[in-house]
Amino acid sequence: MLKKITLFCLAVLSFSATAISQIMPAPDRAEGDGPYERLIIRGVTLIDGTGAPPIGPVDIVVEKNRIVQVQTVGYPGLEINENRRPKADEKTKVMDLEGHYLLPGLVDMHGHIGGSGQGTPAEYVFKLWMAHGITTIRDPSAGNGLNWVLEHKKKSAANQITAPRILAYTSFGQGAKGPITTAEQAKAWVNENKAKGADGIKFFGAKPEVMQAAISENKRIGLGSAMHHQQMDVARWNVLHSARAGLTTMEHWYGLPEALFTDRTIQDFRLDYNYQNEQHRFSEAGNLWKQAAAPYSEHWNKVMNELLELDFTLDPTLNIYEANRDLMRARTQEWHDVYTLPSLWRFYAPNRQSHGSYWFDWTTEQEVQWKENYRLWMTFVNEYKNRGGRVTAGSDSGFIYQLYGFAYIRELEMLREAGFHPLEVIRSATMYGAEALGMDKEIGTVEVGKLADFVILEENPLQNLKVLYGTGAIRISDKNVPIRVGGVKYTVKDGIVYDAKKLLEDVKTIVDQHKARENARITQPGLDW
Repeated sequence: MLKKITLFCLAVLSFSATAISQIMPAPDRAEGDGPYERLIIRGVTLIDGTGAPPIGPVDIVVEKNRIVQVQTVGYPGLEINENRRPKADEKTKVMDLEGHYLLPGLVDMHGHIGGSGQGTPAEYVFKLWMAHGITTIRDPSAGNGLNWVLEHKKKSAANQITAPRILAYTSFGQGAKGPITTAEQAKAWVNENKAKGADGIKFFGAKPEVMQAAISENKRIGLGSAMHHQQMDVARWNVLHSARAGLTTMEHWYGLPEALFTDRTIQDFRLDYNYQNEQHRFSEAGNLWKQAAAPYSEHWNKVMNELLELDFTLDPTLNIYEANRDLMRARTQEWHDVYTLPSLWRFYAPNRQSHGSYWFDWTTEQEVQWKENYRLWMTFVNEYKNRGGRVTAGSDSGFIYQLYGFAYIRELEMLREAGFHPLEVIRSATMYGAEALGMDKEIGTVEVGKLADFVILEENPLQNLKVLYGTGAIRISDKNVPIRVGGVKYTVKDGIVYDAKKLLEDVKTIVDQHKARENARITQPGLDW
């Protein structure tokens, strides 16, 4: 059966005639304590999201959903002077968390909520995100329909459901009565989209006059924008065209190598290439970066400098293609057995119709090509950051063996692999995400006046980003026994304190129920063990 994954960043899209595939709505919130009239979090080591080094012990005071005080209260290894601490009264909730680490709530810039093809209830997706400290997501394409997403956005803002705050970016042309073929039609749709309450637009491609009109009009009226420059249109409209027109962010990397071509104008496609054959599509994409200008060459620098001058944002979603360079690793990640729904696992399996399930005959040669592709791609991303460019963190979960929440932490690890210092990684995941969404006055850093969005854990994530995974990291005990450490302990959103580990338990229960109902288990493709 054809699995309808519509309007998503990796999908092959036309204007918006594809049917919307909605998932089960989120239930009313039954977890989380607060917001409190006054909350004091005592004794934490603060990583504030700006790129500043950790500092602590710190006491943080929250009133309802706002930070009102960040107070340094002592020195590591010395007893805290109680006279320096913010005072608590009978109405104050106090959390003594000496030795814990606190950082801003994480921002997933590419967070699809799923579709009926994946069989993912909203509660499942939202709790996986929140269990990993993700308190804000951008839904690029509003794949469950704009009204559905806006309703969940409203409920999340009111904390009626357990969910990150949501920004709804519709797919360009979604809801139109027919194809958008003129500049006038494009401008009209863009304004209608704003009137309906969307936060922005996700573009895939169209003829140049339509793209120019839509992006520039969207910028004029103050909405955000994202684009996956799909191969069917990128030969005539690449990243530079979009950035010049006013695009906010580019997703993945499509359109960027094409802007870096010097000895060709079209990707060197195999001559039997068919875009509908997804193994062709993704295998050939693994050869694209080596066709671009060499790192630090004149044209490479010229393109980078123009994007920097335009204050353009890169949202690379490095993790979503990792299976291309190591399929076995992605397929056998330890969390799949416990936290991946059987319907989602079936969606990942090799299938000529399901998007992102293109493992028809994936070889060592293709993985080697993709490893080189990553090396060149990461070089551009890291240097863009080094020159002052904004790079954000997005996961694009729900495809290609990447699971919500877990995949986002993997994205942070891959930014580290690209050359980012761990503090730069956290900045991309927090402050830069907030800036790209135009929300930096409210979220993204731990500062007085901002919303109380925090990630709290017992381990230092700068020393090992793996401690942010729900399954934690492996360590050997003093008794020579392997143990697990880490995992987010508390996720705080709008001053409401959630037990992150309990959220993961809820996800496990959902998965167990689905497995029992379907008599299903996780097995590897082509094997029954």
